[in-house]
Amino acid sequence: MSRPASLALYAAATRAVSPLAPAILRRRVGRDKEDPARLGERLGRPSVARPDGPLIWLHGASVGEGLSLLPLVERLRELDVAVLVTSGTRTSAEVLAARLPAGATHQFAPVDTPGAAGRFIGHWRPNLGVFVESELWPNLIGAAAASGARLALVSAKMSEASFRGWRRFPRAAAAVLGHFDLILARDEAAAARFRTLGGRVDGVWDAKLGAPPLPADPTAVGALKDALAGREIILAASTHPGEEPLIARAFAEAAEDRPAALLVIVPRHPGRGGEVAAVVRAEGLSVARRTMDETPTGAVYVADTLGELGLFFRLGRLAVIGGSLVEGVGGHNPLEPARLGCPFIAGPYTDHWPVYSAFRAADATRQVATPGDLAAVIGEALGDGLASMAVRAAGVAARLDVDNQALAPRLLALIGR
Repeated sequence: MSRPASLALYAAATRAVSPLAPAILRRRVGRDKEDPARLGERLGRPSVARPDGPLIWLHGASVGEGLSLLPLVERLRELDVAVLVTSGTRTSAEVLAARLPAGATHQFAPVDTPGAAGRFIGHWRPNLGVFVESELWPNLIGAAAASGARLALVSAKMSEASFRGWRRFPRAAAAVLGHFDLILARDEAAAARFRTLGGRVDGVWDAKLGAPPLPADPTAVGALKDALAGREIILAASTHPGEEPLIARAFAEAAEDRPAALLVIVPRHPGRGGEVAAVVRAEGLSVARRTMDETPTGAVYVADTLGELGLFFRLGRLAVIGGSLVEGVGGHNPLEPARLGCPFIAGPYTDHWPVYSAFRAADATRQVATPGDLAAVIGEALGDGLASMAVRAAGVAARLDVDNQALAPRLLALIGR
């Protein structure tokens, strides 16, 4: 089948603007969005050699998607397969560098220009490319397919806005999805969208189910527990702009008569630590920052570090899940606190996480609609009244979690292994 005109136009347009890519990336360095030492990777110039033998390439856009791939990466490494993991954000690169097993390599994904995509595929020559969730880059996918690589799209999701956009170009959507040898949708709603766009959906599989509990250094847990002895910890996990003042005000109201209470804020992007501290001070609360080695003696502790949510979930009386109190994010992973026995609540915006319905049905979480509701639940948690909700949440997580290792043999079969 000939390439649809819309894809040919996309390739031509991205080729025309590709000379601007280095300057755009350098501007992003100034906003701390790119690693200045690794800009070549974004242009399809890898910084390390390709290992010998078959190679499986796994791509997840950011931190959540990258971490969801870890069980699969570990299983593939147990089977002695070389693994390349790509992602698109600086934070994801830092987290994955600390978590990937030996024999797995991280690189930044190239920008989706024909030149960068071609250089990337030409160097790595993957036998199999696995895209997780919603990354559909036409040039990169087309270059991989043209090289003879088998392709899989797993835990695939698609927002309503993306669905509407692809429906405007039905032949392009069908052509891009037609490159995939295996499509596993995240849920039945996503499966229906991919089928409408012309994709052959082979089943349902959610990468974020079945993951192990978030890790934490036992020494760090013990040290922080000792440092915070007697404090009642409320955790605001993976917060976004606009959420911190709402949570700070609710906490101040709930903790007015509880001087031992401590609000720990973990911003989704650690680089916002100074901004978050300023916002909290504007609410009249004293603040310490973890990256500044400040002692958390006041009301609020900003944990502006990477990879420590597992530590704080182990210590919290309640986790307020970020990304759910303001529109446009869709919430973050409720399974992470549930697996660690930490009670959790969220705001009204959790559309990216259908599993919330299972937690609500089991009375294993609450979704708050107003700041007043948030203060009331925080007050209940400070009185240690949500322990039973945490037990129910752990049970729901155990039922939802599945064995992700079952996917590895299915992927290996695509390349005759």
